[in-house]
Amino acid sequence: MGRIVVDRSVCKGCGYCIQFCPKHVLHMGEQRNTSGYGNHCPDMLEGTECVACATCAIVCPDSAITVYR
Repeated sequence: MGRIVVDRSVCKGCGYCIQFCPKHVLHMGEQRNTSGYGNHCPDMLEGTECVACATCAIVCPDSAITVYR
């Protein structure tokens, strides 16, 4: 099982990670980023299992996601 860590200082909340996640384990969370964009950042859905495929990190245009296996 994997997990992700989102660097909220660079995440713009574009949602690409959510759109391209093959297991649909991400959603737009409640926490906002810290850069002033005002957008929400992604979080993992509770009760789901990330397979650590790293698709979210690959499609992130700001390299804001780190995937841990």
